[in-house]
Amino acid sequence: MRYVMKLDVADLAATRFTTSPLGETVRAVRLLGNPRPPSVNLPWVRWAQRELERRPLRMPRLWPLALTGLPYFPEFLIPAPAGRRPSFADNVAQLRATPATAVRASLGRVFADGPWPASALDLAERPAESLAEIAAELTECYQRLVLPHWDRIASVLDADIAYRSGLLADGGARALFGDIGPDLHLTGDTLVLSEPAGGELVIPVLLAPDGLVLMPSVFNWPDVSASRSTSTQSTLVYPARGAATVWQALPAWPPSPAAANGGAVAELLGTVRARLLDMLRSPATTTALARQLGVTPSAVSQHLAALHRGGLIERQRSGRSVLYATTDLGLALLGASSSAIAGIRPAAR
Repeated sequence: MRYVMKLDVADLAATRFTTSPLGETVRAVRLLGNPRPPSVNLPWVRWAQRELERRPLRMPRLWPLALTGLPYFPEFLIPAPAGRRPSFADNVAQLRATPATAVRASLGRVFADGPWPASALDLAERPAESLAEIAAELTECYQRLVLPHWDRIASVLDADIAYRSGLLADGGARALFGDIGPDLHLTGDTLVLSEPAGGELVIPVLLAPDGLVLMPSVFNWPDVSASRSTSTQSTLVYPARGAATVWQALPAWPPSPAAANGGAVAELLGTVRARLLDMLRSPATTTALARQLGVTPSAVSQHLAALHRGGLIERQRSGRSVLYATTDLGLALLGASSSAIAGIRPAAR
């Protein structure tokens, strides 16, 4: 199956990047319903399952819409964000503002003549009230399952956007789209997304006005997904570089060699710097690191400066923020295999 998108000059000129906490939350819910979750996100799935065993989460309205049993779900659950880095509250406000006509049209496209779940029927009958209830369920999902990890997720998404912005600056749109995934190709003014299922079926995608919105994702890994029809801007969701590094900080993750070898790295660098080096397997900002360590950003900055001078971490600007990440030298010091991690770490530019 191939999804074909025609991009004219205006579409390319308006194409932009964004992140979506709401989008990641919906995809996290879908991941929970996947009987064979991808290995990259398996540590989070196991963590979430333990969290839900401890205190279940009710999603009677959201679950049948996110897990339809079909390859797609109602697009209005993930509206294209208006800004570069919106808050979850911004996303939810967009969701709740979806016009009733757009809600009913999307439900019709998804469920067509098949059986409609009760939550979809109720949503079609009273869109505003049902959207408010779905938003409440999504908010609890976000607070319980995504927010505890959002600093790390956001840092990886920001690092991905910084990397791909560099590709766009250096090689143009062809270089940008050619690097997103092996199944995505830009030829002339035509962007083609190929999927193994569906054989030679060709599906034209009619882009909404104002270009294509590119959204890196941790929870959508390893898939690239395009919105076939939408009441907002058209979106292309793709797997963020470095997605696997997000979960290396989870307690369920196997202990790092630095911790297992009796603290040799801590003896060499000091406890705080050794911990920072290990935490920065996943890119992070000074503020995020300070929050996790429970210290001031200025204290973290001093340690980061020392690690940077020693070549153990690298830094990369993303908008107004600076992201830090462990270098290959730092990984070697920790005892990790740089060859195993090089394919999933954001590259510095």
